[in-house]
Amino acid sequence: MTTILQRAAINYLRSSARSSSHAASAGSHGDWKLWKNLSLFVAMPAVGLGMLNAYLAHAEEHHERPEFVPYEYLRVRTKRFPWGDGQKSLFHNPHVNALPSGYEDH
Repeated sequence: MTTILQRAAINYLRSSARSSSHAASAGSHGDWKLWKNLSLFVAMPAVGLGMLNAYLAHAEEHHERPEFVPYEYLRVRTKRFPWGDGQKSLFHNPHVNALPSGYEDH
């Protein structure tokens, strides 16, 4: 048997669930337009400006490669890589990344 207090609580929860779901569905009707406009007029230009900034910053700078120092704790190869000659990493850049014996173009 349920008491009067429990019935009142159940009825209150049911009515609040109905009204909140109705309010959520009514409010979300026009929300897609807001997110579409935010995507088109805020997010897209922000991504474009970020790309332009990265391109211009890269075009201005010219970094010199550091001198190779054969420290014994750097570029340790305990196991060969399964591709190529086994010394170069998967995203190896010969102008930036040194091998254990030094840079490739020296």
